[in-house]
Amino acid sequence: MNNKLENRSASFNMVAKTFAGLEDVLAKELDAIGAKNIKKLNRAVSFTGDKAMMYRANYWLRTALCILKPIAEFDAKDEDTYYKEIGRIDWDEYLTLDQTFAISATTHSSIFTHSQYASLKAKDAIADQFRRRKGKRPNVDTENPDLRIEIHIAEKHVTVLLNSSGEPLFKRGYRQASVKAPINEVLAAGMIMLSGWNCKSDFLDPMCGSGTLLIEAAMMAYGIAPGTYRSEFAFEKWSDFDAELFADITEETPDVPPFEHTISGSDIAPGAVKAAEINIKAAFLNKKVSVSLHNFFDLRPKNIGTIVTNPPYGERLQPNDLSIFYQKIGDKLKLDFPGYVAWIIGSNPECMKFIGLHPEQKIKLYNGQLECSFRKYSLYDGSKKDQR
Repeated sequence: MNNKLENRSASFNMVAKTFAGLEDVLAKELDAIGAKNIKKLNRAVSFTGDKAMMYRANYWLRTALCILKPIAEFDAKDEDTYYKEIGRIDWDEYLTLDQTFAISATTHSSIFTHSQYASLKAKDAIADQFRRRKGKRPNVDTENPDLRIEIHIAEKHVTVLLNSSGEPLFKRGYRQASVKAPINEVLAAGMIMLSGWNCKSDFLDPMCGSGTLLIEAAMMAYGIAPGTYRSEFAFEKWSDFDAELFADITEETPDVPPFEHTISGSDIAPGAVKAAEINIKAAFLNKKVSVSLHNFFDLRPKNIGTIVTNPPYGERLQPNDLSIFYQKIGDKLKLDFPGYVAWIIGSNPECMKFIGLHPEQKIKLYNGQLECSFRKYSLYDGSKKDQR
């Protein structure tokens, strides 16, 4: 076997980061694309695979924020040991003088209390190694570096990782227009997966904002990879990048049945509907997703399906009276959406009580810094007791 093929097939450890509450969903995604040794962590999932798996994870995972490749682990009892161990890594293997790099550190340590200082110390170690060997050093570029290095410090244990994704993977590339309080693309995909929607019924977001949930649902229904719209991934700048292999990954097509239902959304705000239309068109989904200017309380559904929605929370968007607003949501669901399953995310659990329906499920999620509750409501024609 030649060196290129050996390099392709060699297996190594990786870590996929995600949001709190999405670890189970991400683990299932990794299993579906063939990853091995999958282990759930806090806001992350570790796994093993070869170079093709790293490319595939970046291109196909919907609930991953980035894919990290660990390259070194060591214990550092003090700053000097930390500097020396970073300097022992052969950075020639990953970086050239003509390339730029950036370092970010995360610290949970009584020894290394400042993440910015840990980043600076690592930068010095790398720069000094290049100066000793070549007489000059590569430049730092915090905006668009050729190599992104992440350092995780847990007390005295240090892990050095390469970020193979570059810009976070929630930056799909289709968002051309936005609204206040937009939902993150990775969170939106995770919500849809947690809802259990299996593409065998209609999908509705009656408060769709800029259309993120609609687009993510359509990508799932039609087997479109979330990496389709991205202009680049960080691994494309690595010295061992295999363009032919990555091209093969992008040509892979999942085995999805024909989608025979509707994906539709609406919003009361004309600006939101316009933003949704722009983003849906940017994702080349304007013939597969419909969006309209309607007040949720005026909707009359035609078929049975699943609702996943992100109504105003009250933090950044202010309905006149949030409790009354949520009460009206509950009344509307009971009256006009029998047979539907509705999933609603909100950051104000006290206000969500005014929906007046018993949630079958509550899942803690985070929308940015906001702790949210994602709740399932099964809607019956008549009482739940009658259905039983």
